[in-house]
Amino acid sequence: MFYNYAELEDGTQLAFSNVLDGGEVQVSIERPVDLGFDSAMCTLPAFEWSEIEGFDETDIARLDSFVHNNAQLILRFAWEASRSSGRTGTLARSAS
Repeated sequence: MFYNYAELEDGTQLAFSNVLDGGEVQVSIERPVDLGFDSAMCTLPAFEWSEIEGFDETDIARLDSFVHNNAQLILRFAWEASRSSGRTGTLARSAS
């Protein structure tokens, strides 16, 4: 399950997952464009980027800085959400 975290000035939205096996949290990033979305994933706490589509190096550098600056809070919210939902160790994508 993903939970909304922030919307940036350009409409980019960030959402975080429950805590997964190994203590990882996925941060899903999407930015609306004419025919869909630019998207990327960042895995915390390793800050590993994957599934990057549509974002250029400058965009990713800006997003990486944002995620680094917010990582402690995102991880805390993910732990709290996982504990309250009883969903640790799984990743089910859902609109929240």
